[in-house]
Amino acid sequence: MPDVRANGIDVRYETLGEPGDPALLLVMGLGAQLVDWPAEFCAALASRGFHVVLFDNRDAGLSTAFDELPQPDPAAIFGGDQATVPYLLSDMAADAAGLLKELGIARAHVVGASMGGMIAQQLTIDHPGLVSSLCSIMSTTGDRTVGHPTPEAMAALMRPPATTREEILAGAIASSRVIGSPAYPASEEWLQERAAAKFERSFRPQGTQRQYAAILAAPDRTAALGGVTAPTLVIHGEADPLINVSGGRATAAAVPGSELIVIPGMGHDLPKPLWPQIIDAIVANTGRASV
Repeated sequence: MPDVRANGIDVRYETLGEPGDPALLLVMGLGAQLVDWPAEFCAALASRGFHVVLFDNRDAGLSTAFDELPQPDPAAIFGGDQATVPYLLSDMAADAAGLLKELGIARAHVVGASMGGMIAQQLTIDHPGLVSSLCSIMSTTGDRTVGHPTPEAMAALMRPPATTREEILAGAIASSRVIGSPAYPASEEWLQERAAAKFERSFRPQGTQRQYAAILAAPDRTAALGGVTAPTLVIHGEADPLINVSGGRATAAAVPGSELIVIPGMGHDLPKPLWPQIIDAIVANTGRASV
């Protein structure tokens, strides 16, 4: 698994598929690593004729950490004091743009999930020439009047970080039962296997806090999304308790000509039974791109 130097940081990335195929960049969410994209999901996209690129965001996985920075104050940031904000979503979007450029990719189809959807939106706003199509999954616009979490989901998000492997495995199950898809519950074995793999690869709870600060500090993207011309698909679970479906509806409403798919019974995850529907929708949206 190689690194590239992009936007002044080291970015760990992987690729699947043929380099000559159209590039498809996958952007993951808060505290997530590139391995949070299920391998079978990525392989299915590659089999549909894409050169799939996935990477660790800054402060996650094996990309550059910002541990030298002071820890952010979420309450102050939410109140408008950005003195402790370590970086912005626009910086994370610039990381993705830098990765594409370093890999010699002139344009890519971009798919982002949760915070990754926010980064994908910002990438499309800031670097429109790099984005052939946009897919925003279980995400929102930055408008604080939409996409609210339930109290239970917020409590799960703000739970103190686990400190041992056992706590991490137990926490993965507990969190999934709160924010996961009620119609498509994942097995405990699958959840534990994925949590263990993540923990053994990298464990950066402080980095997750800094990424969360970037979300809190992000401006409302609604107006800027109105200028997006790339074919845009918005996918959201109707039962998402972490980012309410209103966030997805607002995203679709903001982007002219976008398509919205709301999936009943889907929460804040990517349940395996829905992969065929999600992949088909992503592929169809890429087909709307002129290049």
